[in-house]
Amino acid sequence: MRSEVFFDTHPVFTFDEYRASRANPNGSSSTVKNLLTGHVASGRLVRVRQGLYASVPRSIKAAEFEPDPYLIASSAAPGAVVCGHAALQFFGKAYSVWSRFHFFTSLRRRGFTFRGSTFVPLLDPAPLHSSSAREAGVLTRAHAGGTVRVCSLERTLVDVMSAPERAGGWEEVWRSLEMVEFFDLAAVTDYARSMESALTAARVGLFLDLHAESLLVEPADLDVLREMAPLQPRYLDAAHSPGQLDARWNVIVPHWLEARTWEETA
Repeated sequence: MRSEVFFDTHPVFTFDEYRASRANPNGSSSTVKNLLTGHVASGRLVRVRQGLYASVPRSIKAAEFEPDPYLIASSAAPGAVVCGHAALQFFGKAYSVWSRFHFFTSLRRRGFTFRGSTFVPLLDPAPLHSSSAREAGVLTRAHAGGTVRVCSLERTLVDVMSAPERAGGWEEVWRSLEMVEFFDLAAVTDYARSMESALTAARVGLFLDLHAESLLVEPADLDVLREMAPLQPRYLDAAHSPGQLDARWNVIVPHWLEARTWEETA
């Protein structure tokens, strides 16, 4: 494929993807590198990080161009998946707008910053380390001329309840999830089961329980999650904030959550 055709159809791409598009994909790596370096020098491309590039539209100067951050996050590592707060924001369900984008990956990678946006890799949750399991709840969406791999809202509900500190803390998580009008509850419970965490299941169950009317949650849906909940009382938050035991979920719900005062829980 000619370079210009490739650039027009790949707004963000990796070194390996460009190399594979060449007439001789097994050609010299140094030749491919020199070609890309030339296109960066001409302003047709910007180098996001080592091995990752973005195509610059012809009407924009390279120095002023800001590539789509979701496309960058999706290409930042092999099999990368936009997750957490970034996934909520992708779907327009984030309470606050961030310039910080988390993505899941099966490989250890360093985070990086590019033109005001920070990209943070997270290793796949331990129960999902097999190649098939890590695709649970992963969606592929056309976006900004490219393709984004992103966690579904159902998976994201479970993920941010598992680690709310990564998604801005309890207030940000709670208010963001309250912006979602519908969850596929079967998908939620299936993914919650795969996470193998009683506390996470209880946190998800509590949220759905408290929003049962607006989210059309049936008692049977809650029963499935309740079977996964802790056998002994657990604190809802990592700070062990004082609160009231909710016997339905065997979690101590902080007073600040009940009163929605959103005290600092770090």
